[in-house]
Amino acid sequence: MQPFTGSFTQQEPIPEDAISAAVEVMRSGRLHRYNTVGDELGAAAELEKAYAAYQGSKYCLACTSGGYAMQTALRALGIGAGDRVLTNGFTLAPVPGAIAGVGAEAVLVEITADLVLDLDDLEAKIKAVAPKAMLLSNMRGHLCDMDALCGVLETHGVPLIEDCAHTMGASWNGKKSGSFGIAGCFSTQTYKHLNSGEGGFLTSDDAEFIARAIMLSGSYMLYERHGAAPPAEVFTDIRLDTPNMSGRMDNLRASILLTQLSQLETNIDRWNARHDLIADRLRGVNSVYVPHRPEEERYVGSSFQFLMPDATPEMMQQVVHGAKALGVELKWFGADSPVGFTSNHQSWRYVPAQTLPKTDAILAGLLDMRIPLTFSLEDCAHVADIIAHVVGRVTQKGAA
Repeated sequence: MQPFTGSFTQQEPIPEDAISAAVEVMRSGRLHRYNTVGDELGAAAELEKAYAAYQGSKYCLACTSGGYAMQTALRALGIGAGDRVLTNGFTLAPVPGAIAGVGAEAVLVEITADLVLDLDDLEAKIKAVAPKAMLLSNMRGHLCDMDALCGVLETHGVPLIEDCAHTMGASWNGKKSGSFGIAGCFSTQTYKHLNSGEGGFLTSDDAEFIARAIMLSGSYMLYERHGAAPPAEVFTDIRLDTPNMSGRMDNLRASILLTQLSQLETNIDRWNARHDLIADRLRGVNSVYVPHRPEEERYVGSSFQFLMPDATPEMMQQVVHGAKALGVELKWFGADSPVGFTSNHQSWRYVPAQTLPKTDAILAGLLDMRIPLTFSLEDCAHVADIIAHVVGRVTQKGAA
């Protein structure tokens, strides 16, 4: 088997018009989002206006990261010390980190083999702990049945905040991810769907909620310089009652993102072509389960996951090492110790230890892989063939 020589961490270059826009901002010296003249909108305010229009939301706040957006959403909702917040048992560390950051306690919900929330366990946890909110993680771009989820949460009066770091541009039954609850939180970190190194958005249709978020982000009394904010009268008391917890996006990052936003829909199609090619090639491999994607879901396939439900830990390690020897980087979520960005709930010691037998069994056989747009379709076919080859070799050896 010929090794693969591509890089799983190499992103496409920033577009030339975005580079030109960034240079223009640097030449102006006006990098701070409120360093504007007269009635002009700086790049950060222009980006808020553009992203709100793309998302179909009334309001948008551009901030320093997706993690900051989540913490700010929780604070703006009034979540604080001792409150319990539901989230997925399978997610990345910034999600429970945001909950811990406001002094609240994460209550973890089991997942299914399709890597989405187990709604039966969700309802049981709601009845058991009376949570103040649900911080849903659309982990690795997998959307649960959003209609059913909202039905459960509405029945029990639990507000929803969506972590859409992996679902920017995705939708359920035609409704954009991030539009189902009081807030959507998005990331523009390098490995997400828009790239500014670090950055994020918080969107909402609730005027008082987003006004609190804007004040929390460090607007001082300059909230009228935002591109997608509620009217000034909404801030009358909120501006005096809300602490400044600075997390503003600057004009330099915003200028880089504005052009990329116009290319997002095209890039979603490109990601999905690559994802679907890999998924189709691996669905027929013995011992492999590729998570099901419902017809209602429009996903963004910027990463790929598959399960080996019957594999032992030794077999999983052999697959990871065998693939790496042939140039393919797989992340195993069932490892005893976190590696890089990969971790599971047992390594989050700031979260009370919880028993999640269903989730643990799934993570024990779960492998994950980035799909950068620097890969061609031929590259993706090569990667899929390497995975199939390594899995076949390991499972054949395990059966012997």
